[in-house]
Amino acid sequence: MTLLLVLLIAGAGVWLVRQRGATRQRELADAQSEARRWVERLGGQVLNLQGTDEASKQAMADASERYNAAGSQLEQANSPEQYRQAIVTAYEGLYYVRAARTAMGIDPGPELPPLPGQRRAGEVTEDRDVEVEGHRYSASPNPSDRNRHYYPGGDVAGRPVPGGWYSEPWWRTALVAGAWGVGSFLLFDAMFSGMHGNAYGDGAAAGEGGGDAGGDGGGDAGGDAGGDFGGDAGGDFGGGGDFGGFGDF
Repeated sequence: MTLLLVLLIAGAGVWLVRQRGATRQRELADAQSEARRWVERLGGQVLNLQGTDEASKQAMADASERYNAAGSQLEQANSPEQYRQAIVTAYEGLYYVRAARTAMGIDPGPELPPLPGQRRAGEVTEDRDVEVEGHRYSASPNPSDRNRHYYPGGDVAGRPVPGGWYSEPWWRTALVAGAWGVGSFLLFDAMFSGMHGNAYGDGAAAGEGGGDAGGDGGGDAGGDAGGDFGGDAGGDFGGGGDFGGFGDF
């Protein structure tokens, strides 16, 4: 009886290990499939949609850059978390596609799942033209030849950058370096002070430094974007056609 009990326990242990391994493999395969689906959808737009003015051309160039980045992440991913990051990058690219379509007067299609930190950052809700340290910057909720650089909104190096159209992509330096320069804080104050509809006008980001990148960005990444990975944005993307030939988005 003792030997039989030992064999039963050992067999149960082996079965449990195999089940856990099979579950991990299924999760990995599901995450890979979902990531590939979103990257292909972005690729369909990048390959088939061309900008017609400066703003839409720039937005499509940014979408193409995110497509290449998402493809690279997809190739190198070997965990569900890494596949989810590829999905977030594809989401970013699709936001640029929506911006390009808006600039061209085309139906942007259904809403996308929110990006990490996007809800807190808010949006540019009015035209602004400011001078900081001898350099002029402008922002607008609408595209123009001057404001042709779109940003979908979100955390950059711990500070929220509202979504909107800008005269130049001044946030990219912090995106690469992981930190803002001293002059950047003057720009934030001048550009967004008193503007409602974003973190600065609502007072949520007053005096912030870089300490909450993990708190808000990470929390939104799991809560906002992560919760929608398995879903679909739904509907046809654009009036009268599928989104780039990849199904119903």
